[in-house]
Amino acid sequence: MLTGAAVLLGVTAAPAQAAEVAYATKCVPPSGIGLPDVNGTTKVEISAPATAKVGDTVDVVWKFTQAASKNPDIIDLPANSVQPSGTLKAAGAQSADIAMQGTRQNPAIPKGGAMTLSDMKGTLKLTAAGQVTLTPDAYVVNALSTDTKCAPTETVQPAATITVTAGSGSSGSGSSSPSTSTTPSQSRSPSSSASSTPSATPSASATGDSGATDFTGKVVDIPYTCQSPIGVKKATSPIQINARKNNGSYDLTVQFKKSVMDSPIAIPAGKVKPILQVVLGGADKGSVRVEGPLNAAPIPQNSPILIPDLKGVYKPGATGESTLSPGVLTVEAMGTTTTCTPDSTAVSLTLDTAQQASGASGGGSSSSGGSTSTSGGLAETGSGDHGALKALGLVAGTAILLGGAVFTFMPRRRAS
Repeated sequence: MLTGAAVLLGVTAAPAQAAEVAYATKCVPPSGIGLPDVNGTTKVEISAPATAKVGDTVDVVWKFTQAASKNPDIIDLPANSVQPSGTLKAAGAQSADIAMQGTRQNPAIPKGGAMTLSDMKGTLKLTAAGQVTLTPDAYVVNALSTDTKCAPTETVQPAATITVTAGSGSSGSGSSSPSTSTTPSQSRSPSSSASSTPSATPSASATGDSGATDFTGKVVDIPYTCQSPIGVKKATSPIQINARKNNGSYDLTVQFKKSVMDSPIAIPAGKVKPILQVVLGGADKGSVRVEGPLNAAPIPQNSPILIPDLKGVYKPGATGESTLSPGVLTVEAMGTTTTCTPDSTAVSLTLDTAQQASGASGGGSSSSGGSTSTSGGLAETGSGDHGALKALGLVAGTAILLGGAVFTFMPRRRAS
């Protein structure tokens, strides 16, 4: 009945065709991450109308049946974090580069799992009668704001053919806009902020220990060079070190100020953990490890990343005035680690440890509550609680690795 109705109305439906083609492909990860290129096989299915008329605008669909590589054994890709785009070549009666675009829609992809890419769609305005062939060409896989670029390494066979007849056809296939554009825009890779130089001779904001129990440090700008899986980045973070006397020790609280950032992806709970080494100077030597707890709740995409205060315990190991300065920062995120080393540091807090050090050896206490060490070793940390949420200044660096991704963090430059 439907067919008869179509004939009575003078409508001729052009059945869609779909054909699969496979071709050798070379995929290049983003520069600066030290990973080699990967050669694999791409399999795609191209769907388009079998017949159409000159003047028609036809819809074309590119379906991945196999990506050129699997997700490497580096990181689990979250759902809806991967988006493909590419170019489909029209040849024969007319030539055109058809821009194809997929949606950022995918299931969660585990380490080593097969890549699942959404269908890409595009349109073509038919301008000449004859046979028009459609052949898949290069494509880009975007994940977490960076691109892996994949291109054929052999001659690719046409995957579909449209028979175009003369006539002033209507744009009954869908979109009314022609699609003879060139390859879609490429990388949206993040850029790092330039570092700024802190005060040359910052002074400690708290000295003396005459009856006081709480000591507030000054905010110091620390320029960092961060080594991440996507390369070296530089940024500056404002940091404050505070202390509270607790019997023979000091409970330390370290806060990163002002530079809040939004998360480029949805981050599950328990995936982000910052750790900082507080460098000791003056009368004492070594370092104290302070850390924040893992994020307790998921962080939605495009929402601010809020990190609790970093906490640890300092038990003086020497007599006199000890200085506390921010040192090496590491951020563990989504299974990877970024290490940020200060280009220079500054004293945030000075404590008079004369009364605290009596009976303690110069090499540091072995107390389980936290200690200093003399080889520059790490001190043990206190239990650490959630504390008041503070904004930790971080810049998200991300990299897609041959269809997978590495998610990293680093400090962000404070706004002037």
